[in-house]
Amino acid sequence: MSRPQTYQQDYIARIRFSNALPPPPCPPKLLDIPNTGLSSGQYTSAAFASRLAREQPLNIEADAELGMPIDLVGIPGVFDGDESAIQALPHPPVLHPADRALMRPPNALGKSTASAAGASFLRRTEYITSSTAGSKSTFESSTSSNTMRLKKKRARVNAREDDPIYITRNILKGFNLAYPEDAYTGPDTTENLRGAEISVEDKRAWKNPKHPRNEKLELVGSYPLVPDWDALPDTGSYAMFKFHHAPIKDQSNSSAYDSRIDVSILRLAGESVDDRETHMQEQELYKQDPSGPVPLPKFHYEFFLPTNRERVAGIKRHFTTNEPDSPELAFEETVDDEGRPRKFFRYENIRTYETATQQSNLDDRYGDTVALALHDPDIHTNEKLRDSKLQKAAYFYPIGQKTQIRARRPGRIQMVEEFPKIDYLDASGRAPDEEEASKREDVHRAYDPENL
Repeated sequence: MSRPQTYQQDYIARIRFSNALPPPPCPPKLLDIPNTGLSSGQYTSAAFASRLAREQPLNIEADAELGMPIDLVGIPGVFDGDESAIQALPHPPVLHPADRALMRPPNALGKSTASAAGASFLRRTEYITSSTAGSKSTFESSTSSNTMRLKKKRARVNAREDDPIYITRNILKGFNLAYPEDAYTGPDTTENLRGAEISVEDKRAWKNPKHPRNEKLELVGSYPLVPDWDALPDTGSYAMFKFHHAPIKDQSNSSAYDSRIDVSILRLAGESVDDRETHMQEQELYKQDPSGPVPLPKFHYEFFLPTNRERVAGIKRHFTTNEPDSPELAFEETVDDEGRPRKFFRYENIRTYETATQQSNLDDRYGDTVALALHDPDIHTNEKLRDSKLQKAAYFYPIGQKTQIRARRPGRIQMVEEFPKIDYLDASGRAPDEEEASKREDVHRAYDPENL
C-alpha cells in the first residue's frame, strides 16, 4: 500500500478590523452626475473622481479678511508708519529637523522622489508565502508567546536617537548604573524622568570595562568626575591663554622647561582705540542678531616672570592653603609706608602682548571646555595643596574664555586709557574678602542641583 502524497500549504489568517470612529458630523453631499451605466466602469476609475472634484465649484463665502481678522490696535508704531513689529524677522530661528517636512512646497507633494522613510505609519507590503522551495516560513501568530518580544523590538526600532527624551533617558541610565540607590523609579513627570532600561550587558560592562577596539588593554584605575567648588573663582570660570610664540626667547632653543611660566602673571594693560571701535561695532551687530557669540573686548596684557628661578617652588607653596606664610618660602621682605613688614615675591616685566583671537562660553561654562586635574592622595603625598584632604577624583574646572595672545606690534599704539608701565611687580597672596567670597558662593549656588 503506497503512502498518500503530501503537499505543503501556507496558512493565511484573514483578520477583519473594526472601525470605531464615529460617523462624520456633516451629511454626505449629493451630486448630480450623468448616468451612463455601470458597463463602462467609469465610476470605479480614479480619473472619474478627480474630474468630478475639478468640476464642482467651492461653495465658500469668503469675507474681506478671509476668515482671519487682524486687529492692529495695540501693536506699537503701526499707525505711525513703523511696520517693523508686523514684519518677518530678519534672522528667523533655525527650523527643527522634525518640521522640515511641513515646509515642503506644493509641487514636491506626491512626487515619487519624496522619501517616506521618516513616516512610521508607512510600511512595505509583505506577503506570507515561501520565496524559495524548502524555505522555512517566518510567520508568527499574534497570539503566540512572542507577542511581548515583538512589541519590545518594535519599540526599539521606532525610537528616534535624536529625540531629546531618548537622549535624556540614556544619560540617566549611566547615572543609575553608577548610583543605583539614587535611581528614580516613579512615573514620568515634568520634574523627574525615568532612565532607560539597564540590560544585563550594561551591568557586565560596568563591572568589567573593556576598550571598544583593543581588548588587551586593562583598567588600572578609575576616578569619579566631580567639580572643585573650593577652587572656583569669583568670576565663575577661568580664562585660558595661549601664546602665539614662545614667551621666552631662550625657551625655543633650549630643551629644559622654564618653570617660571607656571607662576607667571598677566596684567591688564588697557585697550586700544581701534579695538574699542571694533568692539562697539560687534555689539551693535550682536543686538540685531543675538544668535552669535557674545562679543568680547580685546585687551593688551603685560607679561611678568619671577626674577629668581629658585623661588618658583615657594611661590607655588604660597598660593596654596597649606601653610602659605611658612618662613621656609624665602620671601623678599620690606617695610611699607606705615612701618609694617611686608613679604612678597618680585616679578619683572618681560613684554606686552595683544589679543589675536578669542572666544567665550559664558552662557554655559561647563558645556564647551573644562580643565581636568587627576588627584590621588596615595600618589600625590608630597603635593599637599590644602589643609583638608582631597578625595581621589578627577576634578574639572570651567573655562569661560579662550584667548590667543601675540607680542604687540612695534610702533606707537593709541590707547583708550594709557596705563603707566610697571617694570617690577611685587606679588603676594591673601584670603578672599567678604565681597569676593560672596560672589563665589553665588556662582556655587547657581550650579547647585538643589537650586536648578
